[in-house]
Amino acid sequence: MNELLRFEGVDAYYGAAHILHDLTLSIHAGERVALIGRNGVGKTTVVNSLLGLASVPKGAISLGGRTMRRFRPYLAAQHGIMVVPQGRCIIANLSVEENLRLGGAVKRPGPWNLSSVYRLFPILAERAHTPGTALSGGQQQMLAIGRALMANPSLILLDEPTEGLAPVIVDQLADIFNQLADQGTALLLIEQNLSLVGRVAHRYYALSKGSMIAEGRVAAGNPGALQEFVVV
Repeated sequence: MNELLRFEGVDAYYGAAHILHDLTLSIHAGERVALIGRNGVGKTTVVNSLLGLASVPKGAISLGGRTMRRFRPYLAAQHGIMVVPQGRCIIANLSVEENLRLGGAVKRPGPWNLSSVYRLFPILAERAHTPGTALSGGQQQMLAIGRALMANPSLILLDEPTEGLAPVIVDQLADIFNQLADQGTALLLIEQNLSLVGRVAHRYYALSKGSMIAEGRVAAGNPGALQEFVVV
């Protein structure tokens, strides 16, 4: 199975603040993996390290088996890894369709384009010329996912995708994530909602104070077994 992303002994910093400590994890093609942990333990710093937004003076990050010597936001996309960021980061002065087209700028070949994204999210087709930030929270999350899909990624990192969303929208997203995984897209789900983790992920990593403290299989039908890692 092809390894899409690997962190090996990574330390990460913001300035003098040491956030990640000797972190090792890997995601292979087609996998569904969750990264769990309490607020403030460094989960988003995993994403920021990949994007070059945190400094990584120690350890190695590999994309598709290739160890990267420098980190820039566009490099992950070029290697088939897209991020759906916490807070969604919809561009305010662009329409829904213009936001989607940003995701396609990397021009990777594959099945995802405007038509296929609109089939997955019909509400985005209905509101294609609406400003992206005029959408509801759930619709903005769909837009952020659609934007990532436009790059035809092998792996999507989803950073707290259910934050602030109603349970009915979370249910819809769970179905969408499973559909994408069934079609072969690998997922790294950074999430505290254990119900969603239990419905989507097959294995997990647990992070505490910037260090990996546990990993294993997600017990089918019993995500509550992971409760100790996310509850203060």
